[in-house]
Amino acid sequence: MKWTKTEKRQLAIFFAVAFGVPYLSGAVMALALRMGGSTAMFASTQMFYPAAGAMLALLITRRDDKLLPRRFYIGFLVLTAVMAVIALTTFMQPGLGLMLSNFAIILGSVVCLVLYFVDGKARRTAGGLRLVGTGGGKAIVLTLLLFLGLYLGRYALAILLTKLTDPSATLADMGFSTNWLYTVINLAAVPLNFFLVYTPFLGEEYGWRAFLQPLLQKRLGARRGVLLLGVMWGLWHLPLNVFYYSPETWVQSLANQIALCVCLAAFFGYAQHKTRTVWVPVIMHYLNNNLIAIFAGTADVIENQVIGWADVAVSVVMLAALYLPSLASRFWKNPLPCLPLDVPAEPAAPAAPADVPAGDKQPPLYGPLN
Repeated sequence: MKWTKTEKRQLAIFFAVAFGVPYLSGAVMALALRMGGSTAMFASTQMFYPAAGAMLALLITRRDDKLLPRRFYIGFLVLTAVMAVIALTTFMQPGLGLMLSNFAIILGSVVCLVLYFVDGKARRTAGGLRLVGTGGGKAIVLTLLLFLGLYLGRYALAILLTKLTDPSATLADMGFSTNWLYTVINLAAVPLNFFLVYTPFLGEEYGWRAFLQPLLQKRLGARRGVLLLGVMWGLWHLPLNVFYYSPETWVQSLANQIALCVCLAAFFGYAQHKTRTVWVPVIMHYLNNNLIAIFAGTADVIENQVIGWADVAVSVVMLAALYLPSLASRFWKNPLPCLPLDVPAEPAAPAAPADVPAGDKQPPLYGPLN
């Protein structure tokens, strides 16, 4: 199916924000590195841009749509602007930038959560933000457990492969933290922390899964649309690959990023199809990013990586084996609906009973209430 004129305008606005702003920020990131500053704040800020692009596209092209969750959208856009200012003004003072960005994310997440409920059920539904979709709570729990199983499977396979090549290698040699108390405490805090830091993960998933994925699927079909999305998602990381993740081996980092994003897009898309709520991919993304730092004992593990082509090859095979089988699921039968979603009409009130002749009235089933 072809895109409508409105959808083409929405895509133009989305790409201008979601891709244009990060790529322009790449020039600032290059300057930051040259001046000896930090690019860490740009990584968390970039996560906000896909959803910001989607929200702006919907607000601009559907100005008269009263069912859009406008309060939530505006709150999120304000938070995005604040994060951008922090990144652009504090890269020479990474400690200050980290403190301000963490404070902004926590406060912004709380404010957006309030606005989320203030907007009401109908607007949340139209905006594709319902907590529980048509899949129900059981589908959500099972899908999240499946993701956790596959995620831990990645680590198990990596440990096994390392042991096969070097039997003397320890967990510390493989980059795992051996401070078990730190690991246990942080794992226990994962569920609670989500409500304080969910906004950057929603920033990516609302843009990719809720907004862009249905539009690509409308044009290309369910599976081809999600695979193209994975490639786009990987290329979106280019400024981070060059100036944050792996400046010395950014080509290998980008290749690995594209493979990772294609495979995760397949599984996250499967989760979106099965549960019909964007919050499941949001939680998966949150777990994927945060468990890395917990198992490694530090968040610095994702910065300044040195990646070889052999690492990329092993990663591609492992990721494809774990996540691409989800493309065989029956849930891919039809593309997802594009935003905004239709809001089911409230059921009509039952008709008032017709007058009954006095002689035909039945006695009450219960006596008078005292």
